Amino acid sequence: MDAESRLLSVIERFESAVVAYSGGVDSTVVAAAAHRVLGDGRMQAVIGVSPSVARSEVEAAFRVARVAGFPIRTVATNELSDTRYVANEPSRCYFCKSELYSVLDRVRQACSFEVVMDGFNRDDVGDFRPGAKAGQEHRVVSPLKEAGLGKEAVRAVARKWRLPNAEKPASPCLASRIPYHTRVTVTDLKQVEEAEAALHRLGLTEVRVRHHDSVARIEVPANKIAMVVENREAIVDAVKKAGYQFATVDLAGLKSGGFNTFLNEKMLLQ
Repeated sequence: MDAESRLLSVIERFESAVVAYSGGVDSTVVAAAAHRVLGDGRMQAVIGVSPSVARSEVEAAFRVARVAGFPIRTVATNELSDTRYVANEPSRCYFCKSELYSVLDRVRQACSFEVVMDGFNRDDVGDFRPGAKAGQEHRVVSPLKEAGLGKEAVRAVARKWRLPNAEKPASPCLASRIPYHTRVTVTDLKQVEEAEAALHRLGLTEVRVRHHDSVARIEVPANKIAMVVENREAIVDAVKKAGYQFATVDLAGLKSGGFNTFLNEKMLLQ
């Protein structure tokens, strides 16, 4: 059985589902698969909206859903009211996902649907993912993981189904730009969002602005560092308009989950 068939087979076990949707490739494939199996009346994609999520990501998620043809709605999440999330320990994502899944479970109950599904895939199993524990506690179903689909298999299905975000790079929440043990504030999240939006407009489609108080540490793929240098003045101006005093570029290049890499290195040294 191929990857597509395995995925659809997992979803066929359920009568109805709310899909935790972010607009990323993984959750889009799950939403599209659920829609193929269950149809409009028995599935609903739901995206959580809060200051931790860039407005551009929400807008893009809606565009993808319209093209793919599955129903989408938003819900407000309030993870910033949780002092444990705000404290920004390495377990931060657990509290964020706990809030999200609690909200989605209320949506599920209101719709009289059977389960909540997410986009957790096979390759996420060995990664540092505190949010996975929250999913287990809330009995969230992970069709990609159950079907044995890793990241490349998921993208292959997205391409086959002609989903418009099949090549979309990963885009974690804005709080991931703030170093662990530095409090997460709405002000800092907005500052990161504004700086990244400005860099997107300058043509840097894959970029992270790591927030170090007055310093914006810019990460782009290594082959785009020359582009940053060539557009130095415009980038410095954009970052300063967002409220930073200094702009730096990380010569190591973009590392998704960059602060997790540092965390893992510290653990190995202990």
